[in-house]
This record gives sequence, C-alpha cells and structure tokens, in this order.
Amino acid sequence: MYEEWKDVIPVISKKYYGLGTAISLSVNEPATEADLDAGFHLIEHYEDILTVNRPVSEVMSVNHAAGHQAVPVSETTYRLIKRAVEVSKWQLGFNTAIGPLVKLWKIGFDGANLPADDDIKQRLSLINPDDIKLNDEDQSVLLTKAGMEIDLGAIAKGYIADGVKALWEERGVKSGIIDLGGNILLVGNSTRPNGQWRIGIQNPVQQRHVALGILTTPAKSVVTSGIYERYLVIDGHNYHHMFDSKTGYPIQNDLESVTIVSDLSIDGDIWTTEAFYQDIDKGLPLIEKQPGLEAIFVTRDFKVAISSGLKDSFLLTDQSYELM
Repeated sequence: MYEEWKDVIPVISKKYYGLGTAISLSVNEPATEADLDAGFHLIEHYEDILTVNRPVSEVMSVNHAAGHQAVPVSETTYRLIKRAVEVSKWQLGFNTAIGPLVKLWKIGFDGANLPADDDIKQRLSLINPDDIKLNDEDQSVLLTKAGMEIDLGAIAKGYIADGVKALWEERGVKSGIIDLGGNILLVGNSTRPNGQWRIGIQNPVQQRHVALGILTTPAKSVVTSGIYERYLVIDGHNYHHMFDSKTGYPIQNDLESVTIVSDLSIDGDIWTTEAFYQDIDKGLPLIEKQPGLEAIFVTRDFKVAISSGLKDSFLLTDQSYELM
C-alpha cells in the first residue's frame, strides 16, 4: 500500500528497516526529521521487548519459562499480551498461542520446511490460549505447558503503529503517514483541499506498490494481510504463513488478501486475521456487524468484495479484477 503524495508539499520522509519489514515514516511541515526519528526509536523499543525472532525479549522470557513459572513483564508488553489472549478466546481464527506452529514451519525464515504430520499434531496440544494465565496484580504471564510459545506477530505491528501515532500527536505532528509494511496509519488531514488521503490497495499478485484500487479516506488505519507476504513452495504447492489452529496447516480458502479500515491499527491487525480465517461468506457479514470497521476482500480468482461503507470511497483501477 502507498499514499499518492500529489499536491502534498512539502513532505519529510525517511526509510527505515525494522519489524522484519521496510518502514516508511512521513510527515508534513512544520513537523521535522526529529519527529520521524523519534517514531522509529519507539518502534525499535517495542521490537526489543515484543519480538520472538531473537533469543532475548520480554515475550521470549515468558516463552522460555513455559511450564515452569510466571514471568512479570512491563505494562506495555502485558497490555498487548492481555489483548491478544482476549481476542484468541473468541476462537474466530486469531490465536496468539500459535508460536509452536510458527517455529515448526519457519515460513518466511531460514529453515522453512513442510513438517511431518505427527510433528504438527504434537504442536496442536500446545496452542490453546486457555493455557495462558494472566495475573493483573503483578502483570505476570504463565504458559502452563512446556513448549508453549506466545507469538504476537499478528497483532504487534498495529499496536506499535498506534503507539507511534500517539507519540507524534504528543509532539504536535498534525499530518503524516506511518507505514509499517502492510500497516498504514494516517495522522491528521492530508493537505488536499478535502483533507482526504488516497491509499493504494496492494495487488496481491504484483510486486509491492502496484495497486488494484484506490481508497479515499480520512485519517484511518488501513491494514492488509495476504498469503503473498510469506510463503513456502514445495513441489509446486504454496504454503503460506497464516495457520489454522484446528489443523496445524495454512488456512485453506479462496482469499489472496484482506484489508481492514479502522480507527486503530491494532484492530486492523486483529480483524484481517479473523476475516481471512472466516473467508468471504462469513467474514464479510462479520465485519459488517463491527462498528467502525470496513473491509476489502481479494480472491484468488480476481474478484473483489467490499463492505457497504466503502461503496463510495473505493475505486477499482485494475481491470483484471471484478467487483463482486
């Protein structure tokens, strides 16, 4: 996804790398480069405490103690884990206890492989979110079974983006874009006369920054998740990174990607996963029932479905796709 910065001058923008992806931070004057750097330093801090892709972090301290003891964590980490566990218990698809499966498959990382079916079945006993025990008094987290692992990968970027937006607002930034790969979070009005932003929605079968349509929106979060982001190809079969907690294998349906438009980026993270798992038939009605959420579903057979609130704000520009 990207923002078309036509008629939006002057713009201060910097590229960074973090959270396993390319990051772009942009602000309009009178904000300065110092605001961009402050935002990225906050991102680095969040990554240091939340990552499960390094041996040491607050979340990894919890994982290392699985089956043994509760581990106190910072308020920032505890708040996110608590939200992730709460959402996991909805049993709509999102599961923060999915870590053992992620580490087994390693899709998107060195050593990615198709595991043995017995190994997958063994991990299924370790991914029940009910086995995560939280203590609000000392903000501690206990994984009750050895081998369990929390993985915040499906929710952390949204949480972090919301944190950067709050920081920028404290610093007086009036207009800008936080782009954490598939997470776009808009701050304030654009400098177009109507104050609206124009966001390109990624074409899932093209290279990054090739859009299939344009979303015109006020300052919202626009989060896209798709099977094109990380996958493993074995014998001509694609295995993507979004796992079904019931089977231990990647979710099987007709979707290429889901985009969620919301006020908070953390909600975009949550609901892209839920909607993807539910597929269009159940996912679109589910999104329609959620106040303040809109969605764009893209299928493998080049069809696009949008929620009712986007009828006048989404323009399909790639003629190889068809609106449902």
